[in-house]
Amino acid sequence: MGKRIISRRRGAGTATYRSPSHRHHGPIYHPSATLVGDGRVTAILQAPGRTAPVAEVAAPDGSTVRILAPAGIATGDSVAFHEGKVDRGSILPLSKIPDGTLVSNIEVKPFDGGRLVRSAGASALVTAHAAGEVTIQLPSGQFKRLLETCRAEVGALGGSGRLERPIIKAGKKVWGTRSLARPAFKVRGVAMNPVNHPFGGGAHQHVGRPSTVSSGTWPGAKVGRFSRSARKKRQRRAERSRGGA
Repeated sequence: MGKRIISRRRGAGTATYRSPSHRHHGPIYHPSATLVGDGRVTAILQAPGRTAPVAEVAAPDGSTVRILAPAGIATGDSVAFHEGKVDRGSILPLSKIPDGTLVSNIEVKPFDGGRLVRSAGASALVTAHAAGEVTIQLPSGQFKRLLETCRAEVGALGGSGRLERPIIKAGKKVWGTRSLARPAFKVRGVAMNPVNHPFGGGAHQHVGRPSTVSSGTWPGAKVGRFSRSARKKRQRRAERSRGGA
């Protein structure tokens, strides 16, 4: 009868495939808007659950705040919260960040904590201010307009060279991706045995049957290309009806 394929088992979130959360620093978002003033960086930490490093900052109210560490920041540097200088690590509203500035950890809605451009080495570019909105260019090249009250961190994130470091052996890859809760390697379905994948087995590596499956197929067989969604089918019917009219 077979069994559920690994990608489906991973989605269930069992301990075998879950990231070891005791290593993580927890969620890292922009601090509360009530925190205003300058803080000082006390430590740069490795974050096993994410690609970018983390900086610990002594906040002006005496608390400790963790932010995503921008490239070039060092222990002892000062960062501004909501008001102050436009320098690496400062968290400011987009209205206070001039055009041509690289930013990261950008909020999509005001005070959501930061949702965009959070991976190592990533940065966006502030391009224009107009009518209460700020236009930024994302790493993909796409332009996006946001409210000027949305906050962002000044500077590109650190860790840009992480992909340049050689892995050397497969074991390093396995342990490194385990902290990110990602599979280290991807094996083709046709290279597996019939018990492990619906495409497995056979005298040579081929699927052997149509690889398009219905969206209602049971999880152990839902592999390959999914059939067209109902929304797309409705759109095509509407286009045909308009063309006939």
